[in-house]
Amino acid sequence: MADMGAFRDAVGVWAAGGDGEPARELAERLSVRVAVLLEGPSDVAAVTALAGRRERDLAAEGVCVLSMGGAMSVGHFARVLGPLGLGLRLTGLCDEAERGFYVRGLERARAAWQGFFVCSADLEDELIRALGVARVAELVRAEGDERALETFLRQPAQRDRTAQQQLRRFFGTKKGRKIHYGRVLVEALEEQRVPAPLAGLLAGL
Repeated sequence: MADMGAFRDAVGVWAAGGDGEPARELAERLSVRVAVLLEGPSDVAAVTALAGRRERDLAAEGVCVLSMGGAMSVGHFARVLGPLGLGLRLTGLCDEAERGFYVRGLERARAAWQGFFVCSADLEDELIRALGVARVAELVRAEGDERALETFLRQPAQRDRTAQQQLRRFFGTKKGRKIHYGRVLVEALEEQRVPAPLAGLLAGL
């Protein structure tokens, strides 16, 4: 039975220059109406976790949440999913530093920039600020990563960074850690503390 995971895989093949027909067939079969373009799998984990907290089944609603494997791929994905391809409504998250790249990529694909929400640094940074450094450190301890964090903080390169910057860097030091904490941090948030870009994205789906 076809599912949204199969559609994401087919879109990835198409965006990389492969055959687009499988993605077209799956989009019709699954009634896909919106594509949420995210830079990486940790962003997907965070968005999926917030949707779960709000008891929303995005796939059942025709919403495909996908990782592009990096901001530089936005033009390719917008081309196959937007007006020049499947004609889906596009939305997503963008880091402030990548805003210009997103705008240009979307323009080339004749897609609208207005549906995208900007994080000041990245989504991890937004989540750390929303929770506070002390609370995030508590969560790291609760997840059994206290020793790894202490070892990381002893590195000379961390001495001149703020505690928030250190935590953000720590999440990227081991494969899978950013994905894991994308979910953990979102699940620990009080509803009124959900970062504006993430809250805006979910509200618009």
